[in-house]
Amino acid sequence: MAVIPCFYVPKRVNVAVMLFMICLINYMMRVNLSINIIAMVQERYENGTIIEKPDYGTRYEWSQQDQALLLGGYFYGYMITSLPGGTLAEMLGGRNVAGYSCLAGGVLTALTPLAASWDKYAVFAIRFLIGLFTGVVYPCCHNLVSKWSPPDEKGKFVASLMGGTFGTVITWPICGVIIENLGWVWAFYIVAMIVFVVVGLWFYLVADTPAQHTTIGIKEREFIESSLGATVGNKPKWPPYRQLVVSMPFWALTMLHYGSMWGLFFLLTATPKFLSEVLGFELSSAGFLSSLPHIARLLAAFGFGSIADWIRRKGWWTITFTRKIFCVPSHIMPGIMLIILAFFGRDPYVCVAIMTISLGFNGAATSSNLANSQDLAPNFAGTMYGIINCLGTTPGFFSPLIVAAFTSESNTIDDWFWIFIIGAAAYILPAIFFWIFGSGKIQKWNEVKTTEPSEDVVNTKL
Repeated sequence: MAVIPCFYVPKRVNVAVMLFMICLINYMMRVNLSINIIAMVQERYENGTIIEKPDYGTRYEWSQQDQALLLGGYFYGYMITSLPGGTLAEMLGGRNVAGYSCLAGGVLTALTPLAASWDKYAVFAIRFLIGLFTGVVYPCCHNLVSKWSPPDEKGKFVASLMGGTFGTVITWPICGVIIENLGWVWAFYIVAMIVFVVVGLWFYLVADTPAQHTTIGIKEREFIESSLGATVGNKPKWPPYRQLVVSMPFWALTMLHYGSMWGLFFLLTATPKFLSEVLGFELSSAGFLSSLPHIARLLAAFGFGSIADWIRRKGWWTITFTRKIFCVPSHIMPGIMLIILAFFGRDPYVCVAIMTISLGFNGAATSSNLANSQDLAPNFAGTMYGIINCLGTTPGFFSPLIVAAFTSESNTIDDWFWIFIIGAAAYILPAIFFWIFGSGKIQKWNEVKTTEPSEDVVNTKL
């Protein structure tokens, strides 16, 4: 038996860190346009006079509708490949599918300034293709979590997927500083460079399963495999789509995920614009303040994930009850905060504080909608997440269109009232639906025989 040195770092920790990083670069490519576009557009007064802006590079005559189209372009492509992404991961391996897709996304990100010099539709095509390639990443990550995460570490493993949130946190302020010092084209080039570095580390450190990892210790591999028991199979299986379609717990999860994604994508695409154009913050300040809600979400995600793991180890609540209780901070509280914002958000700093609290509470999604696919069918967690994420991506292009519709004639805080109310409803109503129809039990169509009670957990420790 191999001797494990005293400084041995568990390979599942390396995998969790790289899951965090691959999600980080995924979001860097996703959200950089949200702030870059502010420096790329030539604005005019109502009489047609050009609004004087700092010289950050070439500016383009893109209307509000054009900008909404470009901001939504990523999500049109993302929705297409998110659907089969989980199945691709289960058949071909999550490591390669996620790694090569991010590599392609990095190349396309570097080509965005060239596309902008051609035409707005070239930019749309680039954004569409970036979304098309990277739509597989999160389903692949969920597939890897199902293979690498012991049950009582599930909350922290799922929280590692909040790397996307940290990607948002650093992208907006970094891009704001890059734009002000080097110009907006470098805000694309530097993001692409970061992507290439992370992808290289990903291929070096990650394997599809513990059994396929070349440097994992025997003790750790046996611990992971025994803790997962018979809930996860080793051979690829075709997903049970027919059973999924008629499964009410699956549709409850889909609704819950949709509500969470509406709130998240609304803030991803609209916050820099709202802070800069409505509240009047400078570009670099808008980038920093836009990141605050996502910092809160990231910290809360690990906090709520750790609490859920602790409750699970103690055996105090069933998994179903845990998922439903955590809907209160993940969905109900963010919805309430958006209602407060709609009625009382007049002071710029109060608006930022309310938005930060709202998305911060949504960090509890690591213990509600983001973890539930692992509960219902560990064998097909990637496929399930691909499906719900496909549907959950639609707010990425709906919300910019809604913002554009409500702000086409004027862009004041009053024009945003119904935008916030719609967001609140998108949070709260799915939570109610999940309370009625949601579940945390392993479903029969997981197709793997298990000797464990359906809501018990393995409590073995390394």
